[in-house]
Amino acid sequence: MRLGAVTYNVLKDWDLETIVTNLEQLGFEAVELRTEHKHGVEVTATREQRQQVSERFARSKVRLLSYGTTCEFHSPDEAVRRQNIELAKKWVDLAHDTGAWGVKVRPNGVSKELGLQKTVEVIAASLREVGEYGARMGVEIWMEVHGRETQNPEVSAAIMKATRQEAVGLCWNSNPTDVVNGSVKESFALLRPWIKNVHVNELAGPYPYRELFALLRGSLYDRYVLCEAQESKEPMRFLRWYRALFLELSRPCA
Repeated sequence: MRLGAVTYNVLKDWDLETIVTNLEQLGFEAVELRTEHKHGVEVTATREQRQQVSERFARSKVRLLSYGTTCEFHSPDEAVRRQNIELAKKWVDLAHDTGAWGVKVRPNGVSKELGLQKTVEVIAASLREVGEYGARMGVEIWMEVHGRETQNPEVSAAIMKATRQEAVGLCWNSNPTDVVNGSVKESFALLRPWIKNVHVNELAGPYPYRELFALLRGSLYDRYVLCEAQESKEPMRFLRWYRALFLELSRPCA
């Protein structure tokens, strides 16, 4: 496991050069650039700008891991879903052009109009189409375990089973709904086949992070764990502390 960061929320006011320079100094190994933040790397980037982003990360120890989009596919309106699918494909193009591994998308709940089963079906169909496009471009699609109902592990698992596309996986999101009787073992076992990325938030909170990291390590997870904590008035000091705590919580027990 390697530690990285999402620009949401501690890094949201840093430009791209500041992100790369500071994360390198702090020992963070990757970054997910979330849309609409100060870094300004968006689907509107020109070919020249994309080349500049790619070259900047190539000179750095920090990996441009992924793009954090707000593309979502649960709407009962087919036109809205189509708009989100086409936007997600543009993010895939950007990831391909800049050397990012994945594009993060999300559901944001269950449509009352469609009901649970039909919502699962339309999300899965959308993910399958975007995933097929991503596979051709060498880019993975990571569905964040997100949304009031869709963050429930059983629902996220149902979406993955219905999607059936190898380029599509999950971004574990460290939600309260993961925890059953103080443990995430049950939820982790259910979702592990599809986990391609991990978001963690307040490491000093009540969430059982030491157990989560042990489960990841035990399952031979060899990807990134990304800090997605609340903003800090002293971001450099906070991130230095965050990395130290991550190393402690993720170390193998004697």
